[in-house]
Amino acid sequence: MVADALAAARRVVPRLAARAGEHDRAGTFPVADFADLRQEQLFGLMVPQRLGGRGAGFADYAEVAYELARGNGATALVFNMHASVTGALGAVDDNLAEAMGLRDEALAARDELLADAASGAWYAVAMSERGAGSRLSQLSTVYHRVDGGYQIKGAKAFCSGAGHASGYLVAARHADDQSVVSQFLVPANTPGLRVEQSWDSLGMRATCSHDLHLDVTVGPRTLLGGVEGLALVVAQLMPHWMVASYAAVYAGVARAAVDAAVEHLTERGLTHLAAVRARIGRADAAAAAALLTVREAARRVDADPGDPATNQWVWRAKLVAGGTAAEVASSMLEAAGTSATRRGHPLERLYRDARCGALHPPTSDVCADWLGVATIGGDPDRDGSAPRW
Repeated sequence: MVADALAAARRVVPRLAARAGEHDRAGTFPVADFADLRQEQLFGLMVPQRLGGRGAGFADYAEVAYELARGNGATALVFNMHASVTGALGAVDDNLAEAMGLRDEALAARDELLADAASGAWYAVAMSERGAGSRLSQLSTVYHRVDGGYQIKGAKAFCSGAGHASGYLVAARHADDQSVVSQFLVPANTPGLRVEQSWDSLGMRATCSHDLHLDVTVGPRTLLGGVEGLALVVAQLMPHWMVASYAAVYAGVARAAVDAAVEHLTERGLTHLAAVRARIGRADAAAAAALLTVREAARRVDADPGDPATNQWVWRAKLVAGGTAAEVASSMLEAAGTSATRRGHPLERLYRDARCGALHPPTSDVCADWLGVATIGGDPDRDGSAPRW
């Protein structure tokens, strides 16, 4: 079934690529792309087979995301958010559930969310906030218990797919105990949920990562895991979903830039120039190296998730993919020449999209700091320049 998912991703890539320019120019959400993903049953990629999904692992996800990004990086990035929700939920097996103290009713609610995803629902992530980024310990969105559930108040930024998702994974701190950070899966039709059309960015414009405002009351089954305070625990157990999942997308963007440059230069009869060939050769090697780094990180995540050595590969993947995408896209734009800088040219869009890779939290500088701390024998949780979560 996983091999079928990779084939499905490759089938939709030409359609994603054909629409990418229009959605980038207008800053509109690629609704048809997500209809294709639903038709190909890719929303169930990370859902266990017992619940109707494909039962993919992290390495499988990385391959699918890489392919989708070759068509449209923005679509792949939003898909990444959905996969991070379903992937984290699907990774909670019986042993981990017992260790985390999850109750049977919470597991039943989890299975319902995953089964819905296998049937075509998809979820967005509402975690980042202005001034706090994605650092869970710094969130200003708060919740407190009320009769019949929880009330959540706050505002989120950079919510990719806002206004189009079936539900939102919302991270919030307890109003009376700010050391407790919990996550809720808030249905999109919940009263008091409002999308602010705020996204007008340099790159990844079609993600429609608008602000999300919440003044909502939700039922007890929306609390992920049925236990308060699990958000930080999950982040520490599964940092790959908050870091390396982006890496697969930007490795795909890097390869798309090489492909677009080759097509452009071939059409213009410029591939006989030694300088052009040298740029293509270096870009090809860099894109291949980034993909290999992502694959090694993904392999280790599947084999030993959360292990310190695995986490170092997770940070390497994010750092390398983000930097490589920007460098490759820039070099390919220079090789292609001024005509490729016109609005609407694939390389112009890819150049802007690629610039976003280093900025996704944790940024390239933060990943490099954590790696440096770990390499000299320190503890990134304690000794880094920025708190991990």
